[in-house]
Amino acid sequence: MSGILRIHWAIAPKTAPRPLINCNRCGTVKAYCSSGKFRVNANGKRIDVWLIYRCTDCKNSWNFDIFERCNRRDIEPALLQALENNDSALSRRHAFDVVALRSRVGHVEEFPDVAVHKRRLGDTREAATVLELQLGLEMPTSLRLDRLLAGELGISRSRLQALEEKRLLILGRDGAKALRKPAREGMTIHIDLSGEVDRQTIIAAAGG
Repeated sequence: MSGILRIHWAIAPKTAPRPLINCNRCGTVKAYCSSGKFRVNANGKRIDVWLIYRCTDCKNSWNFDIFERCNRRDIEPALLQALENNDSALSRRHAFDVVALRSRVGHVEEFPDVAVHKRRLGDTREAATVLELQLGLEMPTSLRLDRLLAGELGISRSRLQALEEKRLLILGRDGAKALRKPAREGMTIHIDLSGEVDRQTIIAAAGG
């Protein structure tokens, strides 16, 4: 009887997206990077909050709106304190919010590099021949699923495609299309390796 080895992959993007902005110092469109610092401006009961970005060349600043003319009472005290203290986790969350950035500037440079923490779930007494990979994303990434799997399992994308065509790689309702799309939070991937001679090598790479 085939054993199923369940492994959770916690995926975190490494490089924050960079808005492409017409820099008035450089005189052309430049990539801007988050400084990790917030600017909080209080005017009576109203508060404005921005995440400060810097031009990668001249360090000219650009402010990314977080709150605009917001009533102080509408902001949780703990959140306001985190903003005033430049909380690193909070600034990272906003810096990786590519949807909000796109709505503000239109053009954003994205990066596919990620860190993957692998954790085995439970135990399998018998020799595992089926992998069940559960994906957890700290935040959205532009990395395609086939590139993620190929890189982390040490196999080619064409081999992944062949496994999917043989129904040995199950990707849920999206089928083969999911391989060409970014990895998604909560995805569960099944890979039947019973007929693969390098099964143990792939399982070891998966984190088993």
